[in-house]
Formats: sequence, structure tokens, C-alpha cells
Amino acid sequence: MSHYPALRLRRTRSAPWSRRMHAETVLTPADLIWPLFVTDGDAEEPVGALPGVSRWPVRQIAERAKEAAALGIPCVALFPNTPHALRSDDGREAFNPDNLMCRAIRAIKDTGADVGVLTDVALDPYTSHGHDGLVDAAGYVLNDETAEVLARQALVQAEAGSDIVAPSDMMDGRIGLIREALEEEGHVNVQIMAYSAKYASAFYGPFRDAVGSRGLLKGDKKTYQMDPANSEEALREVALDIEEGADSVMVKPGLPYLDIVRRVKDEFEVPVFAYQVSGEYAMIEAAAAAGVGDREALVLETLMAFKRAGCSGVLTYHAPLAAKLLGA
Repeated sequence: MSHYPALRLRRTRSAPWSRRMHAETVLTPADLIWPLFVTDGDAEEPVGALPGVSRWPVRQIAERAKEAAALGIPCVALFPNTPHALRSDDGREAFNPDNLMCRAIRAIKDTGADVGVLTDVALDPYTSHGHDGLVDAAGYVLNDETAEVLARQALVQAEAGSDIVAPSDMMDGRIGLIREALEEEGHVNVQIMAYSAKYASAFYGPFRDAVGSRGLLKGDKKTYQMDPANSEEALREVALDIEEGADSVMVKPGLPYLDIVRRVKDEFEVPVFAYQVSGEYAMIEAAAAAGVGDREALVLETLMAFKRAGCSGVLTYHAPLAAKLLGA
């Protein structure tokens, strides 16, 4: 084995062209998914907890999709801020074929933009209690009953034109039910991106503001989302979802769980995505606003970390900024 001075690892770092040539990981706009919040209003609604992020009315969501395509971002992810008057204990608005989500899907598809549409499958944007599923009298989220409803919700989204349904609820067995429902109704090319390792995290706070569920949640989500202490359990969750028909899997949150991303990629060799969640975004924005970090450098470095860990792509609110920087 060579030793110093025959071996100088700094040689390949000595010039920009050489650093580019020797880069082990490459980040491009094609690695990004842009999460978008949909409102039933008529105008853009800035989200106070997420500087630079807004809720968009349906007609402007279509414009954002065209913007994504122009930037080389291949997919947008939709999350509805359902009017409170339409939220109920059973979340029935989730399978209304003319709900906010379905109208947004159709509006994007009507533009003809070359961009995929990923849709969230879970009941929390539709329930009056803020949970991802149906609850019993004691407030416990019911697994099997919820999974049946989620399959119905996914089918409604597929019929509206969703390209990827993404169950984020963490119910056992729901991937198999959704896959079966899609196949039976002829939606054989609709993908399932399973939130397979979704943790009960403190990083989700600003998201709840964005979808209007802050203050609604009764209790917490620890009976169905994963314990941050566990990693072996994540592998079991991923294995089950792949077996049931998931095309890709997701780890959520992002940066605090890169060890999970790497373990999943090494173990299963399937497409793995991560969600750089609202709390992560807000911390970068706060650091930049306070002058303690360069916003653009922080954004690109964190996204590169996802790719280096094994991600096929990243859901990030910084997607349009990152795409512009990467395309420069």
C-alpha cells in the first residue's frame, strides 16, 4: 500500500475540475420531489412556520407543477389543507372524488406538464381528531378498519390521475390492500411509495400548521409511528411493505435517520426515498436568517448527504431553490 509522500490524497482536490471528476456522489434536479400544499381558497397563503412555503389554490398548484417541470424536477407531492367544516371523525372527505386533493391532481394533469404526481394516503388531513386513521372510544387508532378506508382513498386518487400513491399512515397490512385494489380496478401502473419507516418525530411541527391540523390532534401518534430508538424494526417494516407490493419505500424524517436509509438500501437494494421534513427545512431557514449559515450551501450539502446515504430521491421544500442552483 502506498504511503505519504507517494500517496497524497489532496492531489485530486487541488482544482475544481478535478474535484468534479472524482466526485463519488452526484446530485441533480432529477433527485428532487417538491411537496406542495393545496388550499381551498382563491389566493396564495404563506405558511408562517415555513418561511418561503405557501398553500396554493388549485389553479396555482397547476402553475407550480409546470414550474417544477421547467426546473427539471420530475415529481410533485400534494398535501391538502382540508376545510375544517369537511373534517369528521371518520375522515370521509378522503374518498370524495371531488375533494381538494383530487381537484388538484386533475388540474395538474390538465396542464400536460411532464411531471409526476405523488399523493399522500392518510386520514389526518381529513379527520377532526388529527389522527391518521379511525379511532375507537378510547382514542386508539384502529388498524384493520383504517387500512380498508385507506385502500378506498388510494383508489379515488388513482382514478383522479395520481401517478404514485404514498401511504403515510403506518398501518399494518395497508400496502397489500392498496395494491390489490389498484390491480382490481386496472390501475396497474400506479406506483406505491410506502412510508415504511416513519418515526414519531418532533420534527413535524410546521407541517401541521401547513395542513391545518395543529391543535386538532388528541394524544400522540406513538401507537402507530415508529420509536426513534429503533432501527431493526424499520427493516421489518420495509420487508413487509416490499412483500405486499410497494415499488419504493420512504424513510421519514430525513437527516436524523440517514443511518436507516443506509441500512434499508444495503439490505433490500430497492429505491429508497427520504423526506426532509418541515422541521428540518425550518431549521435551515432559521440558521440562514440568523446569519449563522449560508442558506444555499446548507441546502446543497444536506441534499448531497441524502444521496450519499443511498437515497434515490428526496422530498424537500427546498426543491425549486436546489434545482435552480444545480442547473446554474
